[in-house]
Amino acid sequence: MSSDLISHLSVIKDPRADKNKLYPLEEILLLCICAVVSGADGWASIADFGRDKLDWLRQFLPYDHGIPSEDCLGWVMARLPAHTFQEAFAAWTQAVAQIQDGDVVAIDGKRLRRSHDRRNGRAALHVVSAWANEQQLALGQVATTEKSNEITAIPELLRLLEIRGAIVTLDAMGCQTAIAEQVVSQGADYILAVKDNQPTLYEALRDYFTTAHGGGFAGVPMTYYEETDTGHGRCEVRRCWLVEDLRTLPDPTQWSGLRSIVWVQAERHVGDQVSREDRYYITTLSGSAQAVGRAVRSHWGIENQLHWVLDVTFREDDSRIRCNHSPANFNTLRQFALNLLKRHPDRRNVVTRSAKLKMRIIHVDWRSVESYYSCY
Repeated sequence: MSSDLISHLSVIKDPRADKNKLYPLEEILLLCICAVVSGADGWASIADFGRDKLDWLRQFLPYDHGIPSEDCLGWVMARLPAHTFQEAFAAWTQAVAQIQDGDVVAIDGKRLRRSHDRRNGRAALHVVSAWANEQQLALGQVATTEKSNEITAIPELLRLLEIRGAIVTLDAMGCQTAIAEQVVSQGADYILAVKDNQPTLYEALRDYFTTAHGGGFAGVPMTYYEETDTGHGRCEVRRCWLVEDLRTLPDPTQWSGLRSIVWVQAERHVGDQVSREDRYYITTLSGSAQAVGRAVRSHWGIENQLHWVLDVTFREDDSRIRCNHSPANFNTLRQFALNLLKRHPDRRNVVTRSAKLKMRIIHVDWRSVESYYSCY
């Protein structure tokens, strides 16, 4: 499959009637992506960017009729079905970076706080995203209206992704037997957090590890891993126990491919204060507590590298875009932009600069941006 960005945009079905297509859809989408890379946060700033950079944009597409107005951009993006744009994003991303065996794919949800529309009785949008930790890429997202719909959104998102060989990590909302079965059927392993939404399983795990730890894990087949981090005035010790004994679990056969149970304890020291947190997991992995412990920690990459960047760099939670499909589609625009910023070196050939710094450099000198698109 070609990794060219425009080829993926060109296959998206246009929601407009033919008589209303003065501006081709791929021109609108490319304009929006390029503008968001440069920091545009609404239809007016996208239109301004397009008028300022029209000659540059014509290197890629004709733009025979120039740049559409902000009203035209908002109208089109409000009516473009969000799932079609999300499917194109997932296809493009997977063409750019292939998942390798053992790579961690974290799945988690995020609410777009100011996307609600009280006048029309519409709640704030909730988006479930997938993050490839090793590649530092957003792989795809599916929009829902309520957090409870994550249970139905996660299978839909998984169907968009090629995850064979990966380790899929999910928080407690994704700890469902059907989701576990789907992950395994797609050729991946899973690590599922277990909390009170699975009360019987949670109590069984907590009781097992409490008893085993009290007895010094005597006669318990387990592996153990511990690591310590210091910095910013604190010291954190993380301990991980992995056990392949499933006999005390309530009906372990209902969890497809289940091989091990996991206890992770995080102990934080800040001055004289000590806090501890215990977390429990079930997984298809076995053998190495170190590998599982590091995969569990990698799950937080979706919070630190995706959700935090969307909030702080792209100011997603401040956006009042809220009409029809617009909030979901603008979220996809931001993730397109983030992947471009994450993957490509800036004009000084540095890949590891922050997305915010790269955005500032691009805003000052758009001559450096041509390589962002030509290489894809």
